[in-house]
Amino acid sequence: MQSSLMLGTRPSAIKSTAKSSLAEQDDGLNGRTGQALASSLLAVSAFVIALKLLQPASIGIYVGSGGNVILIGTAPGLYTFGDVLVVFAASLVAGASTTILLLPWTKESSHPFSEAILNDRKAKWTEVSRTLKDDQVKVYQAILDAGGLLSQREVVDKTVLSKATVSRALDLLESRGLVEKRRRGMSNMILLK
Repeated sequence: MQSSLMLGTRPSAIKSTAKSSLAEQDDGLNGRTGQALASSLLAVSAFVIALKLLQPASIGIYVGSGGNVILIGTAPGLYTFGDVLVVFAASLVAGASTTILLLPWTKESSHPFSEAILNDRKAKWTEVSRTLKDDQVKVYQAILDAGGLLSQREVVDKTVLSKATVSRALDLLESRGLVEKRRRGMSNMILLK
């Protein structure tokens, strides 16, 4: 699937795309593993807290010394110093686990491809711009300035061209393999190739 999209791409761009794809897959795997571990730790710590809080220790009160020790009563429902330490530690683990579960695990990226590919397209801009018409230059420049990804409606807004002119320019850019249209709901997302 990747090779069919990159036939006109230099080997260095293919290599950087492959690296970024592997990095994204690695982040996803680590994210799922981290979330599973955090979920398990949260469940265990909640169980320990509940167990300690629902079963307080009974402390016996003894009087006497040596062999004459007499139990005079018990004080139910008290927590020992050890119980307090266990509840405190379990609370810290539960808080950390909850924080990990609430944090996003995917890298927020406004662009679908790596910075290396975008920089490569910017470097080739002077070559590409000489072969395009004015409307196509405006459309391509707007997508390039936006980081390589823009909705078709945003292209119209940024270029101040009519919808029909932008649509024709995008069709020509797509036929030359410079951009790709992807359908998203009721609109198109345009990205550099």
